[in-house]
Amino acid sequence: MYSPRDLLILNVGFITHQTVGYSRDFLFESPEVHLDPEFSLQDLHGSARITRTAQGLLVQVDLHAATPVECARCLSAMSQQLNTDFTELYAFNRASVTESGLLLPENGYINLTPLVREYMLLAMPISPVCRADCKGLCPICGENLNEVACPHSSANPE
Repeated sequence: MYSPRDLLILNVGFITHQTVGYSRDFLFESPEVHLDPEFSLQDLHGSARITRTAQGLLVQVDLHAATPVECARCLSAMSQQLNTDFTELYAFNRASVTESGLLLPENGYINLTPLVREYMLLAMPISPVCRADCKGLCPICGENLNEVACPHSSANPE
């Protein structure tokens, strides 16, 4: 039985026995993936191309998903679209390791979860907003100015 938790764990051991230049595409599609207790992705879809090189396996990933967040202005719950693409090398030995420090595990399985988590977090805006013209909260009473016209919103500060 396939588990969504295993979605980002790829069996790539067979690629190590192929000739340099051999590629294989892996497709991802899942309604929900939990990357850690506080970070989950909905409607994850995308692909990874694994290419055999002389130094190791080149992993090229392109992913799209959404994650639940709060608007930075009005604090309403919303879904933030995230897109990321990255390229990393899983080296065959320490002599070929790049600055990312990734080595191909002996068991032939690559777990992309830590990389996907890191790159998706980098794709997250610092201050997500529900819409460009979000009015935010009233600084006096705290009402959501997108939903109500509170009497304080027209008052001029002295």
